[in-house]
Amino acid sequence: MRTRALAATGVGIITAGLLATGAAAAQAAPAGLPYGVTPYENANVRSGPATSYSITGHVTAGEPRGASCWTHGQSITDNGYTNDVWVRLAEGYVSAVYLKGDQYGGLPASATC
Repeated sequence: MRTRALAATGVGIITAGLLATGAAAAQAAPAGLPYGVTPYENANVRSGPATSYSITGHVTAGEPRGASCWTHGQSITDNGYTNDVWVRLAEGYVSAVYLKGDQYGGLPASATC
């Protein structure tokens, strides 16, 4: 009975419940990538994990994006927080310092590039 009740409520409620419990992979993953991340502020996306790489796009605060993995790169400091983790999106890399979640931008620690 519980399975039917959950199925009838829709995927949005199930996903919201998983997000509330902290399940990292439960976020919607746009662009068909395995993970979802959400920027908390606008930021550049770059072709590699450092500001010396070319800008390939932008992320907009509050808009979920698909992500595939994370890697170490240039340390970035913003709002008093420093991190050297960069998350790979479909169009390039964004510093995890601009993403909601933990030091990996909400990706599992095992999701290395």
